[in-house]
Amino acid sequence: MKKILLALFIVLAGLTHSQEEKTRILFILDASNSMNKKWGAESRFITAKRILSNSVDSLRGVPNLEIGLRVYGHQSPITATYQDCEDTKLEVPFGENNHQLILNKIKTIRAKGTTPIARSLEQAAGDFPDREARNIIILITDGVEACDDEPCVIADKLRAKGITISPFVIGLGLDMSYLSHFDCYGNYKSAEDPMAFEAVLKNVVNKALVNTTVQINLNTIHGRPIETDVTMFLYEAGTSNLKYTYTHTLNHLDLPDTLILDPSIKYDLVVKTLPQKVKKNITIQRNTHNTIELDAPQGKLKFTFAQPTKYDFVDVRVMQKGEYQTFNTQKFNTTQEYIVGEYEVEILTLPRRYKTVKVDQSSTNTVSIDAPGVVNLSAYKSVTGQIFEVKNNNEFEWVCDLNERTKSNQFILQPGRYVVIYRQVDLKETTYTKEKQFSIYSNKSITINL
Repeated sequence: MKKILLALFIVLAGLTHSQEEKTRILFILDASNSMNKKWGAESRFITAKRILSNSVDSLRGVPNLEIGLRVYGHQSPITATYQDCEDTKLEVPFGENNHQLILNKIKTIRAKGTTPIARSLEQAAGDFPDREARNIIILITDGVEACDDEPCVIADKLRAKGITISPFVIGLGLDMSYLSHFDCYGNYKSAEDPMAFEAVLKNVVNKALVNTTVQINLNTIHGRPIETDVTMFLYEAGTSNLKYTYTHTLNHLDLPDTLILDPSIKYDLVVKTLPQKVKKNITIQRNTHNTIELDAPQGKLKFTFAQPTKYDFVDVRVMQKGEYQTFNTQKFNTTQEYIVGEYEVEILTLPRRYKTVKVDQSSTNTVSIDAPGVVNLSAYKSVTGQIFEVKNNNEFEWVCDLNERTKSNQFILQPGRYVVIYRQVDLKETTYTKEKQFSIYSNKSITINL
């Protein structure tokens, strides 16, 4: 089944151009019959025309810019026995201030024919008056080549003429096998719905106008840019003026996705790993592809009990080694990514358990402690007192206080040796103090009468 695609073909002569040089954008609109299928609340074609019209209208007044419109599939209806593979036409040639001509033409077009992508692409190369400007083709289509020609063959022919084609393909519901049809072109992106499609088209047009792109490499300890799926904030350098917010993404080639950033200012980058990573005073070079490198190697921590237990509702405080500030609280039986290194953790059991743990690159360190047991304290009358864990050398670590307002206390404790020291609440002399020692074992329950 055909999917909505957006392909950006940047046609270059292999030269470096200044930002003031003329830019030409040729929009190619797919008007094949399949574009009449529903996409959300309206058809693919209505959506594509609306989004394209908005984009064209937004380009009014942009200096040093000319636009044109080519359409295919709109002249001859497709039938069960015939498809017109020559159905492609330059409807509005390049010219200054021809935005309204394009908008008027878009309104009149009806989708009915086939999908001759290769022939449209080949003929589009001749739509540009010369190769002195930055010549860009933006193709909006809902499917792969339907005629005999191969777009990749056409791309090779254009390269043989000294024209380089570097496209970006953005698809709705695009699966990986479908991308093989566009392997000869370059990079791919996907749009989940019309709103995403509109955002992608805007991003592509901005790229065409600015000619400045950025990728942010979040590197492993081996320098590979494969860390991803974290939030990034880009601030104007030295200020709290937030300019961009992104979720870092790897494209289908497992490479960092390409961004469009304003090159006129410097940036501070904050990446919300645990703990966060920061790079300051970043300069973006105009008219080229920029790569921002940031070391953000990550591994995972998981906390579990060594034996099955129903008392696994435990939190863990995670702190950087040598520091006491909590920067994350993680629940048992969950996995969380952290920057590679050593951490101090406080496991919030009764009593607390403390460990130094290590996070290694791209691996999961599972930290395990013994499952708890249960002690039930039953008294004839209300008592006041405390429970201590018995350490070596007769040291006692406070665990918790008894509840004086009840005659029955239950505590979930880690395996170990304990003592409860108590006195009846209504006995007002110290000499009535009593103590009882007991041991806790994993998944065992004991009752002590006080």
